[in-house]
Amino acid sequence: MKLKLVPPQQGLLWVRHGLKVFFKRPMSFTMLLLIFMLVAPSVVLAIAPLATIAFMLATQHTLLGRVPTPAVYVQPLQVDKARTWAHVRLGLAYAACAVVVYLAAGAAAGDSLANLREALIANKSPEEVAALMADPRVQYWYLVIMGGLGLASVPFWYAPPLIHWGGMGAAKAVFFSTVACWRNKGALALFSLAWFGVVMAMAFVSLTVFTLMGLPQMALAAMVLGGLMLSAAFYASLFFTFADCFEPADTRDLPLDLPPQEPT
Repeated sequence: MKLKLVPPQQGLLWVRHGLKVFFKRPMSFTMLLLIFMLVAPSVVLAIAPLATIAFMLATQHTLLGRVPTPAVYVQPLQVDKARTWAHVRLGLAYAACAVVVYLAAGAAAGDSLANLREALIANKSPEEVAALMADPRVQYWYLVIMGGLGLASVPFWYAPPLIHWGGMGAAKAVFFSTVACWRNKGALALFSLAWFGVVMAMAFVSLTVFTLMGLPQMALAAMVLGGLMLSAAFYASLFFTFADCFEPADTRDLPLDLPPQEPT
Protein backbone atom coordinates (compact mmCIF):
# COMPACT_ATOMS: atom_id res chain seq x y z
CA MET A 1 0.00 0.00 0.00
CA LYS A 2 1.28 3.43 -0.93
CA LEU A 3 1.51 6.13 1.71
CA LYS A 4 -0.28 9.41 0.99
CA LEU A 5 0.26 12.81 2.57
CA VAL A 6 -2.82 14.67 3.76
CA PRO A 7 -3.23 18.30 4.91
CA PRO A 8 -3.59 18.97 8.65
CA GLN A 9 -7.25 20.00 8.32
CA GLN A 10 -8.05 16.46 7.23
CA GLY A 11 -7.89 15.57 10.92
CA LEU A 12 -11.09 17.55 11.52
CA LEU A 13 -12.85 15.65 8.74
CA TRP A 14 -11.85 12.34 10.33
CA VAL A 15 -13.56 13.38 13.55
CA ARG A 16 -16.65 14.50 11.64
CA HIS A 17 -16.81 11.26 9.66
CA GLY A 18 -16.31 9.22 12.82
CA LEU A 19 -19.22 10.89 14.58
CA LYS A 20 -21.41 10.53 11.50
CA VAL A 21 -20.77 6.81 11.06
CA PHE A 22 -21.14 6.20 14.81
CA PHE A 23 -24.60 7.75 14.89
CA LYS A 24 -25.64 5.45 12.05
CA ARG A 25 -25.13 2.46 14.37
CA PRO A 26 -24.65 3.87 17.90
CA MET A 27 -25.79 0.74 19.73
CA SER A 28 -23.58 -1.54 17.65
CA PHE A 29 -20.42 0.53 18.16
CA THR A 30 -21.11 1.01 21.88
CA MET A 31 -21.69 -2.72 22.28
CA LEU A 32 -18.37 -3.46 20.56
CA LEU A 33 -16.57 -1.11 22.95
CA LEU A 34 -18.26 -2.67 25.99
CA ILE A 35 -17.21 -6.13 24.85
CA PHE A 36 -13.62 -4.91 24.57
CA MET A 37 -13.75 -3.29 28.03
CA LEU A 38 -15.24 -6.40 29.65
CA VAL A 39 -12.40 -8.64 28.53
CA ALA A 40 -10.05 -9.61 31.36
CA PRO A 41 -7.52 -6.79 31.97
CA SER A 42 -4.61 -9.17 31.54
CA VAL A 43 -5.72 -9.82 27.97
CA VAL A 44 -6.80 -6.28 27.01
CA LEU A 45 -3.26 -5.05 26.42
CA ALA A 46 -2.51 -7.87 24.00
CA ILE A 47 -5.73 -7.51 22.01
CA ALA A 48 -5.70 -3.70 21.84
CA PRO A 49 -4.25 -3.69 18.28
CA LEU A 50 -6.85 -6.29 17.30
CA ALA A 51 -9.58 -3.98 18.61
CA THR A 52 -8.28 -1.27 16.27
CA ILE A 53 -8.78 -3.35 13.14
CA ALA A 54 -12.06 -4.71 14.53
CA PHE A 55 -13.49 -1.19 14.77
CA MET A 56 -12.14 -0.34 11.31
CA LEU A 57 -14.00 -3.35 9.95
CA ALA A 58 -17.11 -2.26 11.86
CA THR A 59 -16.91 1.17 10.24
CA GLN A 60 -16.37 -0.39 6.84
CA HIS A 61 -19.42 -2.62 7.27
CA THR A 62 -21.50 0.36 8.34
CA LEU A 63 -20.46 2.31 5.26
CA LEU A 64 -21.64 -0.64 3.18
CA GLY A 65 -25.02 -0.60 4.88
CA ARG A 66 -24.34 -3.62 7.07
CA VAL A 67 -24.77 -3.95 10.84
CA PRO A 68 -21.40 -4.56 12.56
CA THR A 69 -21.40 -7.47 14.98
CA PRO A 70 -18.88 -8.86 17.52
CA ALA A 71 -17.67 -11.13 14.71
CA VAL A 72 -15.34 -8.27 13.66
CA TYR A 73 -13.10 -9.23 16.58
CA VAL A 74 -12.32 -12.64 15.09
CA GLN A 75 -12.60 -11.69 11.42
CA PRO A 76 -8.93 -10.53 11.16
CA LEU A 77 -7.82 -13.93 12.50
CA GLN A 78 -9.74 -15.87 9.85
CA VAL A 79 -7.86 -14.66 6.78
CA ASP A 80 -4.66 -16.71 6.63
CA LYS A 81 -2.07 -18.04 9.06
CA ALA A 82 0.60 -15.50 8.14
CA ARG A 83 -1.61 -12.52 8.97
CA THR A 84 -3.03 -14.25 12.05
CA TRP A 85 0.42 -14.73 13.52
CA ALA A 86 1.38 -11.20 12.55
CA HIS A 87 -1.57 -9.93 14.59
CA VAL A 88 -0.54 -12.14 17.52
CA ARG A 89 3.04 -10.86 17.44
CA LEU A 90 1.80 -7.28 17.17
CA GLY A 91 -0.44 -7.75 20.19
CA LEU A 92 2.36 -9.22 22.28
CA ALA A 93 4.69 -6.37 21.29
CA TYR A 94 2.09 -3.78 22.27
CA ALA A 95 1.47 -5.51 25.59
CA ALA A 96 5.22 -5.52 26.30
CA CYS A 97 5.46 -1.78 25.53
CA ALA A 98 2.47 -1.02 27.75
CA VAL A 99 3.93 -3.03 30.64
CA VAL A 100 7.19 -1.08 30.38
CA VAL A 101 5.23 2.19 30.48
CA TYR A 102 3.28 1.13 33.56
CA LEU A 103 6.42 -0.06 35.32
CA ALA A 104 8.13 3.26 34.59
CA ALA A 105 5.07 5.14 35.86
CA GLY A 106 5.03 3.03 39.02
CA ALA A 107 8.69 3.81 39.64
CA ALA A 108 8.01 7.53 39.20
CA ALA A 109 5.05 7.39 41.59
CA GLY A 110 6.86 5.56 44.38
CA ASP A 111 4.53 4.96 47.34
CA SER A 112 2.29 7.95 46.54
CA LEU A 113 -0.39 5.83 44.85
CA ALA A 114 -0.39 3.30 47.69
CA ASN A 115 -0.86 6.13 50.19
CA LEU A 116 -3.71 7.57 48.13
CA ARG A 117 -5.39 4.18 47.82
CA GLU A 118 -5.15 3.58 51.58
CA ALA A 119 -6.64 7.02 52.26
CA LEU A 120 -9.59 6.30 49.99
CA ILE A 121 -10.18 2.88 51.56
CA ALA A 122 -9.99 4.38 55.04
CA ASN A 123 -12.49 7.08 53.98
CA LYS A 124 -10.17 9.91 54.95
CA SER A 125 -11.35 13.50 54.84
CA PRO A 126 -11.53 15.29 51.46
CA GLU A 127 -8.72 17.59 52.60
CA GLU A 128 -6.38 14.66 53.30
CA VAL A 129 -7.24 12.98 50.00
CA ALA A 130 -6.73 16.25 48.11
CA ALA A 131 -3.33 16.69 49.76
CA LEU A 132 -2.28 13.20 48.65
CA MET A 133 -3.55 13.81 45.12
CA ALA A 134 -1.51 17.01 45.01
CA ASP A 135 1.68 14.98 45.56
CA PRO A 136 3.91 15.73 42.52
CA ARG A 137 4.64 12.02 42.20
CA VAL A 138 0.98 11.33 41.44
CA GLN A 139 1.18 13.90 38.65
CA TYR A 140 4.40 12.27 37.38
CA TRP A 141 2.61 8.93 37.31
CA TYR A 142 -0.18 10.37 35.18
CA LEU A 143 2.21 12.15 32.82
CA VAL A 144 4.35 9.04 32.31
CA ILE A 145 1.25 6.94 31.60
CA MET A 146 -0.24 9.41 29.13
CA GLY A 147 3.07 10.31 27.47
CA GLY A 148 4.33 6.74 27.35
CA LEU A 149 1.16 5.25 25.94
CA GLY A 150 0.89 8.14 23.48
CA LEU A 151 4.37 7.45 22.13
CA ALA A 152 3.75 3.70 22.11
CA SER A 153 0.62 4.18 20.01
CA VAL A 154 2.60 5.68 17.10
CA PRO A 155 4.20 2.47 15.78
CA PHE A 156 0.95 0.56 16.35
CA TRP A 157 -1.49 3.16 14.95
CA TYR A 158 -1.65 1.85 11.38
CA ALA A 159 0.00 -1.52 11.96
CA PRO A 160 -3.18 -3.64 12.33
CA PRO A 161 -4.78 -2.51 9.03
CA LEU A 162 -1.43 -2.74 7.25
CA ILE A 163 -1.30 -6.38 8.32
CA HIS A 164 -4.93 -7.08 7.49
CA TRP A 165 -5.27 -5.18 4.21
CA GLY A 166 -1.63 -4.75 3.23
CA GLY A 167 -0.50 -8.28 4.05
CA MET A 168 2.60 -6.99 5.87
CA GLY A 169 4.46 -8.77 8.63
CA ALA A 170 4.34 -7.32 12.14
CA ALA A 171 7.79 -5.65 12.03
CA LYS A 172 7.23 -4.12 8.59
CA ALA A 173 3.76 -2.87 9.61
CA VAL A 174 5.18 -1.22 12.72
CA PHE A 175 7.88 0.51 10.66
CA PHE A 176 5.49 1.86 8.05
CA SER A 177 3.00 2.89 10.73
CA THR A 178 5.70 4.99 12.39
CA VAL A 179 6.66 6.59 9.06
CA ALA A 180 3.02 7.29 8.19
CA CYS A 181 2.32 8.91 11.56
CA TRP A 182 5.37 11.13 11.20
CA ARG A 183 4.60 12.17 7.64
CA ASN A 184 0.98 12.99 8.55
CA LYS A 185 1.67 14.28 12.03
CA GLY A 186 -0.20 17.55 11.41
CA ALA A 187 -3.47 15.81 10.56
CA LEU A 188 -3.10 13.32 13.43
CA ALA A 189 -2.31 16.11 15.90
CA LEU A 190 -5.38 18.07 14.85
CA PHE A 191 -7.40 14.85 14.95
CA SER A 192 -6.33 14.25 18.56
CA LEU A 193 -6.94 17.85 19.62
CA ALA A 194 -10.36 17.86 17.99
CA TRP A 195 -11.41 14.73 19.87
CA PHE A 196 -10.14 16.26 23.11
CA GLY A 197 -12.25 19.33 22.37
CA VAL A 198 -15.33 17.21 21.68
CA VAL A 199 -14.93 15.38 25.00
CA MET A 200 -14.42 18.61 26.92
CA ALA A 201 -17.46 20.17 25.23
CA MET A 202 -19.58 17.15 26.16
CA ALA A 203 -18.46 17.36 29.80
CA PHE A 204 -19.12 21.11 29.96
CA VAL A 205 -22.59 20.81 28.44
CA SER A 206 -23.53 17.91 30.73
CA LEU A 207 -22.38 19.75 33.83
CA THR A 208 -24.10 22.99 32.83
CA VAL A 209 -27.41 21.42 31.83
CA PHE A 210 -27.83 19.23 34.89
CA THR A 211 -26.68 22.00 37.23
CA LEU A 212 -29.31 24.33 35.78
CA MET A 213 -31.88 21.56 36.22
CA GLY A 214 -30.92 21.28 39.88
CA LEU A 215 -29.55 17.75 39.38
CA PRO A 216 -25.75 18.16 39.57
CA GLN A 217 -25.40 14.58 40.80
CA MET A 218 -26.66 13.39 37.41
CA ALA A 219 -23.89 15.22 35.56
CA LEU A 220 -21.31 12.55 36.40
CA ALA A 221 -23.55 9.76 35.12
CA ALA A 222 -24.19 11.72 31.93
CA MET A 223 -20.46 12.34 31.43
CA VAL A 224 -19.68 8.64 31.93
CA LEU A 225 -22.30 7.61 29.38
CA GLY A 226 -21.25 10.39 27.00
CA GLY A 227 -17.61 9.45 27.42
CA LEU A 228 -18.38 5.82 26.58
CA MET A 229 -20.23 6.80 23.42
CA LEU A 230 -17.54 9.24 22.32
CA SER A 231 -14.88 6.59 22.90
CA ALA A 232 -16.78 4.29 20.56
CA ALA A 233 -17.09 7.14 18.04
CA PHE A 234 -13.34 7.73 18.29
CA TYR A 235 -12.63 4.11 17.42
CA ALA A 236 -15.15 4.35 14.59
CA SER A 237 -13.18 7.27 13.14
CA LEU A 238 -9.90 5.33 12.95
CA PHE A 239 -10.91 3.77 9.64
CA PHE A 240 -10.91 7.18 7.98
CA THR A 241 -7.40 7.99 9.21
CA PHE A 242 -6.20 4.87 7.42
CA ALA A 243 -8.33 5.16 4.27
CA ASP A 244 -7.05 8.68 3.59
CA CYS A 245 -3.39 7.99 4.30
CA PHE A 246 -2.95 4.83 2.25
CA GLU A 247 -4.00 4.03 -1.29
CA PRO A 248 -6.57 3.17 -2.34
CA ALA A 249 -8.02 6.25 -0.64
CA ASP A 250 -11.67 5.57 -1.45
CA THR A 251 -13.20 3.40 1.29
CA ARG A 252 -15.25 1.62 -1.35
CA ASP A 253 -12.05 0.43 -3.04
CA LEU A 254 -10.38 -1.03 0.05
CA PRO A 255 -10.12 -4.83 0.00
CA LEU A 256 -13.29 -6.18 1.56
CA ASP A 257 -13.95 -9.39 3.42
CA LEU A 258 -17.59 -9.27 2.31
CA PRO A 259 -19.10 -9.06 -1.17
CA PRO A 260 -19.51 -5.43 -2.31
CA GLN A 261 -22.88 -3.91 -1.66
CA GLU A 262 -24.29 -0.47 -2.36
CA PRO A 263 -24.51 1.61 0.84
CA THR A 264 -27.99 2.39 2.08
